Amino acid sequence: MKRVLGVTLAVALIGGLAGVALAWGPGMGPGWRGAAAGGYGPGWMMGGGRMMGGGGGFEPGGCPGAGFAAGGAPGAPAEAITEEKAKEIASEYVSKYFKGYTVERIVPFTGRFQTMYQVELKGPKGETRILHVNPWGNVRPWGPPTAG
Repeated sequence: MKRVLGVTLAVALIGGLAGVALAWGPGMGPGWRGAAAGGYGPGWMMGGGRMMGGGGGFEPGGCPGAGFAAGGAPGAPAEAITEEKAKEIASEYVSKYFKGYTVERIVPFTGRFQTMYQVELKGPKGETRILHVNPWGNVRPWGPPTAG
C-alpha cells in the first residue's frame, strides 16, 4: 500500500511540475504572464504580437499608417496630418456619412505619440456629434449623438 501511494504521489508531483513548466512556455519564468495567461506576451508591441509590429494589423507592420509614406507606398512612416488637413478630412467624412451636419470646431489633443484631433459637429436639429481623426487621417465617430 505504501509503495502504491509513493508511486502515485511521485507521478502526481512530476505531472504537476510538467504542467507548470508547460504553462510558462519557453523563455518565461515566474512573474512573467504570457498572452495565454491574460498578459502581454514576448514582443507584443515590437515584433511578435498582433497589436503593433509583426503583422496581423491593418497594414504591413501591424499599426495603421506605420511604414507608409504619404502616397501610400512603402517607405518611411507617414507624416502626421495638420489641423487644416484634419478639418478637410472631417468635412469629407461628414458630407458622406452625416448629411446635414456641419463642422463646429476642431480641438487638437495628444494621442500616444502624436497629435490627434477631436472634431465637434452640429446637426440640423441642434444635436452634437464628435469625430476623432488620428495622426494618419483615419476618422472614427466617438460616442452617441447628444440632443441640442
